[in-house]
Amino acid sequence: MAPIIKNKLLVANRGEIACRVFQACRERGIPTVALVVTGDEEARHVTYADEVIKVSSYLAIDEIVNAAKSIGVTLVHPGYGFLSERSPFVSAIEKAGMSFLGPRAETMELMGGKITAKEFVTSIGVPTLPWAKIKKGENIKDAAKNVGFPLLLKAAAGGGGKGMRIVRKTEELDLAAEMAAAEALSAFGDGTLFIEKLVEKPRHVEVQVFGDGMGGGVHLYERDCSLQRRHQKIWEEAGAANLGEKTRQGLYECALKLVKATKYRSAGTLEFLVDDSGEFYFLEMNTRLQVEHPVSELITGVDLVHAQIEQAINPTKPALKSVSEARGHAIEVRLYAEDPAQGFIPTPGKITAIHFPMGPGIRVDTGIELGQTVNTQFDSMLAKIIVYAETRTLALARMKYALEETVVLGPGTNQSYLLALANSPAVRDYTVYTQWLEKEFQFDTSPSSAELLAIAETLNSAGVGQAKVSDVQSPWSKFQ
Repeated sequence: MAPIIKNKLLVANRGEIACRVFQACRERGIPTVALVVTGDEEARHVTYADEVIKVSSYLAIDEIVNAAKSIGVTLVHPGYGFLSERSPFVSAIEKAGMSFLGPRAETMELMGGKITAKEFVTSIGVPTLPWAKIKKGENIKDAAKNVGFPLLLKAAAGGGGKGMRIVRKTEELDLAAEMAAAEALSAFGDGTLFIEKLVEKPRHVEVQVFGDGMGGGVHLYERDCSLQRRHQKIWEEAGAANLGEKTRQGLYECALKLVKATKYRSAGTLEFLVDDSGEFYFLEMNTRLQVEHPVSELITGVDLVHAQIEQAINPTKPALKSVSEARGHAIEVRLYAEDPAQGFIPTPGKITAIHFPMGPGIRVDTGIELGQTVNTQFDSMLAKIIVYAETRTLALARMKYALEETVVLGPGTNQSYLLALANSPAVRDYTVYTQWLEKEFQFDTSPSSAELLAIAETLNSAGVGQAKVSDVQSPWSKFQ
């Protein structure tokens, strides 16, 4: 007699995060379903799943829900990006009788809107920066005076730096608001803005949480994500170096206060800005699993995806009652198909050689494989390289080793840029802030000797003649 399949899980996503969830499902004996769209058939997640559904778009809610229901899917994991923070998707999943691995739709709506989230956290005593809504018909200059200069104009509906402008004086305000609103409307379909006080040289520190959906929950300590380029994180650490204990405990307290007040369900992240005095301010909540979740897993020993699955299967039983004391230090970097020497333009291409590092304290989460063509249709992240060690000093050394051992040929990558960060004195001492990469970091576009040697050795092992280090000029210009 064939075994009875109690659960089947679909990942409404692609690439690295889909593979990450599929691994957890394999470990639990849960059959898996992948989505694929035209142009993405070579992606690793397609071959990693037990079943595949072809859809017109990774954003097609009705199409995805109907297809999932028709083949007996019981669990849906949204990953990150795409539909992961769309409340209508959650509602459609649950209306169809399937379980969503994430928060409730109403929680998403409350915390997903930047203005509604700020109003809510203020009401429960979580600190925010001075801010103001720009009401229809209101003179924006009056709102700006109440907040004070310098300030940030920010889009209410989105993130990633779109619809954001720094304004330092009244004369700049009208033009900046016009440009920010137009950009926000184009990117998110909503040109609504709000004003927020600008903190000079802040750090970006966030707290990973997991809620039981009934008012209880835990935190998995903090991550520092201050190394950002154009408001996109590329280097993340757990815990946060050089952070005062009072600040640290205050962050945990506020994070759990929000979990309780919202009766938060599943994994989520509270993001804060921290100024040079140690004061912190709520920035936003990500109502999903984050790209950088592995560093929190490594310092706590908690598998967040397993916890999400367990909670979805047994919703009345807390999946994560407690978390052990944080131990050691973890660092994650994002390897992208982009050229740092040419303004980080995308560098598509067929992967002709691939070698990721192995050894104690090294983890690689990836959605690519040999022979796959990386195109510009989707996000350019190739892999996340994550290291863990007893101390931050050793973790930095391990990250340098891991990057030096990494080889991806075909598309160009930002590998040298990441190596330069790993060797930077400012990163070593952790004196960075959210604009540091753009304002202070000096990057030499020449590849390191270790990179050249790794490429030469890879070419030799692949039978491409007797390559020497001197034959290789650039890992992104010669092997496109």
